[in-house]
Amino acid sequence: MAAVGRVDGVNAQGDGAGGGTGATAVRFTASDEAKQRGVRRMKAFATGLLAVATAVYALARWAGASGAGAWAGYLESAAEAGMVGALADWFAVTALFRRPFGLPIPHTAIIPTKKDVFGRSLGEFVGDNFLSGRVVRDRLRALRIARRAGEWLAAPGSAERVTTEASAALRGVLAVLRDEDVQAVVGEAVTRRAAAQQVAQPMGRMLGRVVADGGHRGMVDLVARRLRDWLVEHREEVVARIAEESPGWTPKFIDHQVGVRVHKELLRFAEEVRDDPQHPARGAVDSFLADFAAELRTDPETIARVERAKAQLLGRPEVQELIASSWSAVRSLVLDAAEDEDSELRRRIRDGVRSFGERLASDERLQAKVDGWLEGAAGYVVDTYRHEITSLISETVAGWDAVEASRKIEANVGRDLQFIRINGTVVGALAGLLIHTVSVLVAG
Repeated sequence: MAAVGRVDGVNAQGDGAGGGTGATAVRFTASDEAKQRGVRRMKAFATGLLAVATAVYALARWAGASGAGAWAGYLESAAEAGMVGALADWFAVTALFRRPFGLPIPHTAIIPTKKDVFGRSLGEFVGDNFLSGRVVRDRLRALRIARRAGEWLAAPGSAERVTTEASAALRGVLAVLRDEDVQAVVGEAVTRRAAAQQVAQPMGRMLGRVVADGGHRGMVDLVARRLRDWLVEHREEVVARIAEESPGWTPKFIDHQVGVRVHKELLRFAEEVRDDPQHPARGAVDSFLADFAAELRTDPETIARVERAKAQLLGRPEVQELIASSWSAVRSLVLDAAEDEDSELRRRIRDGVRSFGERLASDERLQAKVDGWLEGAAGYVVDTYRHEITSLISETVAGWDAVEASRKIEANVGRDLQFIRINGTVVGALAGLLIHTVSVLVAG
């Protein structure tokens, strides 16, 4: 691209022209080509009208010189004024886009030479009149977006559509996420959260409430029953184990009898604990758990031991693998629920969207709150980024090639501008005829 844009062979850079190096060519579309053909037709018509006025002037001038009568003077004045009007308006219209006859006349080729100024002025105009925080807030308030959104969400089929789109978006997000990345993030987040959260004192408070409410007694019952059943099922093993631990100098039959006796006492103890809710062993368990709960809440040494055990547990590879693998299970559950139209997830989303829409459509306080949020957000964006938005206009215009921008603008508005030339010819002729008539009447 040439370093300096030119219009009709004349330097069109002028003041702030964007024809220099780095200017961006404006795309001339097929629609612009069609419009430009219309501009050429209108130019030909306006020029033809000027030619007609010129021919009429010449004929009227000749007729007047030949003594044709007073009518020739009227026709000559009308044609002459029409020519003047046509030429003046041709100059005005042409000066917008190029230098007439290529002459460096001041204040011509206005669009190519002043496009940067126009861009800045347009940006300032948009910023002052359209990107004002007050204007945006007033417009949003008049639209009442919250009420309209509520009515749409409450309408039949809207909740289903929102749910379908949300499910598709959720599936898309889960599809592009890499499992190993998410697993690493989940594992790190859970581990960090668990490491930072003290567990001893919360465990102590929870255990204390459980013991006070007797919630542990069901577990004690279960342990007592299982212990008794295990002793019955493994009688021979228990007897043999006790006999093996007896001194080597005792006879074998005595060792066996001792084993039988010990097993019998253990079985009796387990049955008593199982059957007697007031058994001293149960009271000992209650006391132990209550004391342990108090130590978890208040004893620094116990708290420290629990926290060390927690850290060791979190550091084990098995635990880390379990935490990381939880993402796969969650992902599979969410995908299945998102794809199933009758799933609990989609049903709850539909019900929630419909309920929210109904409330938003009828609750004026909620509408005011939502509209206030929207107005505040829009006002903040406009007030904060208005300069960046308006600079997009001015910088885009500044980046246009001057010649191409002038061509594109002329293609879009030039046809209407040619009517100025046509009107100038017609109005000029009528004005000339009127002036000549008044002059004749005054002269008497």
